[in-house]
Amino acid sequence: MEVVGAAVGALVATTSDLLCSCVSSKTNTTFNLHSNLAAVEQEMKSLTDRIKEVKDETEAAEKEGNKIRSEVVTWLQDVETLQPGVDAILGQMVNNKKPSRCFLNCRKRYRASREVEKTLEEIKRLLLVAEKFNYDVVCPTRVPRAVEHIPGPSIQGQTTASKKLDEIRKALDDGFKRIGIWGLGGVGKTTLVKNLNNELKKASTQPFGIVIWAIVSKNVVIKNVQKQIAERLKLQVEKEESEQGMASRLYQRLEKEEKFLLILDDVWAKIDLDTLGVPGPEVHRGCKIILTSRLMEVCRAMTTDLEIKIEVLNDVEAWQLFCQKAGDVAHLEEIKPLAEAIVKECCRLPLAIITVGAAMRKKTKVGLWKHALNQLQRSVPSIEGIEAEVYKPLRLSYDSLQGNNIKSCFLYCCLFPEDFTIEIRDLVRYWRAEGLIGEGQNWEDMDEGISLIENLKDSCLLEDGPYWETVKMHDVVRDVAIWISSTSEDGCKSLVRSGIWFGEISVGEFSNSNSNSLDRVSFMGNNITRLPDCMIQCSKASVLLLRDNHALDTVPEKFLQGFEALKVLDLGETSIRSLPHSLLQLRDLRVLRLCYCSNLKELPSLGTLTKLRDLDLRATCIANLPRGIENLSELRDLNLDRTSELKSIQPGIISKLSCLESLSMWESGFCFRLKGEEVGRATFEELKLSFNRLHYLNISLNGIPWEKSEDLSWINRMSYLRLCFYQAQGMEFEIIFYEKRCSIRNLNLSLSQEWIGWFWDNSSSLQLNECTGLVEMLEDFIESDASFAGLKSLSIRNCPTSLGRGGGCAARCDLLPNLEELHLFSVENLNSISELAGHLGQRFHSLRSIKVEYCRQMKYILSCGDFIQTLPNLEVIKVTDCANLEKLFNNESGQNISPDPMVPKLRILELQKLPKFKTLCRHEETWPCLEQVDVWECKGLRRLPLTNQNAGTIKEIKGESEWWDALEWDDDQTKTSLLPFFHPWSLGDPFDYV
Repeated sequence: MEVVGAAVGALVATTSDLLCSCVSSKTNTTFNLHSNLAAVEQEMKSLTDRIKEVKDETEAAEKEGNKIRSEVVTWLQDVETLQPGVDAILGQMVNNKKPSRCFLNCRKRYRASREVEKTLEEIKRLLLVAEKFNYDVVCPTRVPRAVEHIPGPSIQGQTTASKKLDEIRKALDDGFKRIGIWGLGGVGKTTLVKNLNNELKKASTQPFGIVIWAIVSKNVVIKNVQKQIAERLKLQVEKEESEQGMASRLYQRLEKEEKFLLILDDVWAKIDLDTLGVPGPEVHRGCKIILTSRLMEVCRAMTTDLEIKIEVLNDVEAWQLFCQKAGDVAHLEEIKPLAEAIVKECCRLPLAIITVGAAMRKKTKVGLWKHALNQLQRSVPSIEGIEAEVYKPLRLSYDSLQGNNIKSCFLYCCLFPEDFTIEIRDLVRYWRAEGLIGEGQNWEDMDEGISLIENLKDSCLLEDGPYWETVKMHDVVRDVAIWISSTSEDGCKSLVRSGIWFGEISVGEFSNSNSNSLDRVSFMGNNITRLPDCMIQCSKASVLLLRDNHALDTVPEKFLQGFEALKVLDLGETSIRSLPHSLLQLRDLRVLRLCYCSNLKELPSLGTLTKLRDLDLRATCIANLPRGIENLSELRDLNLDRTSELKSIQPGIISKLSCLESLSMWESGFCFRLKGEEVGRATFEELKLSFNRLHYLNISLNGIPWEKSEDLSWINRMSYLRLCFYQAQGMEFEIIFYEKRCSIRNLNLSLSQEWIGWFWDNSSSLQLNECTGLVEMLEDFIESDASFAGLKSLSIRNCPTSLGRGGGCAARCDLLPNLEELHLFSVENLNSISELAGHLGQRFHSLRSIKVEYCRQMKYILSCGDFIQTLPNLEVIKVTDCANLEKLFNNESGQNISPDPMVPKLRILELQKLPKFKTLCRHEETWPCLEQVDVWECKGLRRLPLTNQNAGTIKEIKGESEWWDALEWDDDQTKTSLLPFFHPWSLGDPFDYV
């Protein structure tokens, strides 16, 4: 029994211990409920913060096309599974629904407590897992982001740059595949495309699978560019891999991209995309290329579809950028005028403004600002950073110039004052005089020089000038050119003191510049009153420019003695009264400019200047040609315009100038006589001996030196001809002929029918100004069955007619079958163009443009019917100030009128000041190609030839708001669809008829 009792006792004891242990554990779990609930709340706050961070990082990575790590995906799924239970527990706490302390609820309390304990353990596990991947949510083999942010300055607030950025974005959207962005160094091309890149990064939807940025630079190494592309694509770069091998790998990788954009920044020469390893737009439909360059020629070589030139800032932007860099000091009362002048010297070039602004930041001493301004005005790069940050980068454009003497030609342009308008004709002749371009060419042949100028413009080193056939140099580019030429060792060292308005040249100017090493010297555009009365040792100098110093009245004898190698001497626009005899020692002189020296009445004998090629005596007061001029056997150009005191030229002089190519005597006092009219004076017959070499002729004649058309064949050899005729009756008329363009002024056409036909027959463009006898001349043409197939443009200005009403076909055939442009200006007694067209038999099949101005008697433009059914190729109609014009086309009853539109190809319609005008065309007629309509002061016009069917071609309608509101439409839908294209005229709007 004892054994049984012991066994039972042991069993009871073990059972009791187990029961007590279980009860103790459950008791602990039960009684730890409150502390566990608090821990859940605390740990869940940490987990919630981590969840937000991981989700944000994951969403950003997914948006950029990256693959998320599997453990992160699992972690997020576990978090999502856990969340409802935690929400229930925390919700119970918030609602204060705590378990009862009643013994009967112990079992329920234990279950709740156990659930909280498990939840707490899961939260801690998830936090531990999150620590292990430590925000690195992307797979180690990560796909490159679609767009990487590129640090750089923002263009926010810069209107000019923002417009260019919009233009580039639009070009991408419009489907352009290759876009070239070009412009002067320092205008911000790189900044612009960086902003484009960063805008693409911010876009909610990415237009490209990847945007790749690669800097090319001047001395391009293909492998370096390949490396940049490879790193962007997350491709491993093999150190010993060949250029071809890398190209193959890049090509295969880029082929897999549906769409990609490659930005090649700072391109200086053509890059072959195949060599680089880039499938171009021709083989990859999703490929687009943007390149930036200083050179337009690079864009051409890279076959860009669109070239966008980046210009300098406007004045407001330039000032704002400077203030941003210089700080508040720029606004100080005593400094602001100097700061504004400094900004002006920077000429709106961002790079220069940023550099100078940073250099002047927080400098409050006025003297420092005055010094900086002085240095900029003198083109001296002493301001901190200006040489390294502005001059040297811009010099790269100069260093990249390729071709014989082009660098020297470029540096020549800095001799002219700041903002100077340089005439291309003068510039090319200076170059030729120095032997920089082909000396063997005709003096008037500008082709090589113009080609070189275009090259410099394409390199952004020259700009178009404000007038026809002129160029300018950007101020900062000019400063760089002066900087280069002041230290040049390649035969272009220059002393440039032009346009700085000083009054006297000191000998020190030359000694400081080591005068014997100077190649060019310019003191243009100052207020110099006197020159040094001593010999200046400039034995190498080939150019001396003293032009536009109005106060200068004397050239001392000794001054020129040291300039023994001069080829170009310009003393124009000065007050000199005579020239020193030392001038005659300049045996190598090629160009002598004395234009607008209005006090100069006599020149010394020029016979020793046997190499002189260009002699400019415009607007001088000479009464005779200089002695010895007949010995100038190499003279090519003689300009005697506005020499009103010149009354005599001795016979034989012109014919002895055996190389003369250009003779200009506009408004000269000398008039060439006809053969045998006067002994002792040069005649037109003598001049004719030079016609085999003359290319430019501008003279006056005392009578008409020809009678028949056969006598005019020599005219076709002229590149420019201007003849002013004075007849015995005192009448004067003028003929200008160049490049197949002819202008005849103040001629009685009826007195010259036989030879006048030559100009009609040999011109592509003919303008008749203030001529009489038009009808009689036309009648003679009709009788002779003439046809002028080469004439494409005819302008009749201020020529009265007496054609009479009608418009029947007087000529048996069309006298002007290929006429494309017709312009009538103030033609009296003309009721319609049909009257003129009828006499000429014109059908207007080729006519593209009609302009009618100030024809006050005209009632309609053309009559439609058997004679003229349509104007099949007419694209432009412009009519202004025709007081009696009622309609464009007269559809007279009884005529066979075509149902087709009168002007099926018309694109542009401009009507101005037509008080009686009412009708454009027949009511049912529409014009299917109309793009632009401009109407001003035509209140009677109530309908446009537009319906909802053809309104899709319209790009702009301009007119007064009252006129637009009064227009009548066939349906409201047409007006509604056209409303976005209507722009009301304002008082400041010009009405352009050019």
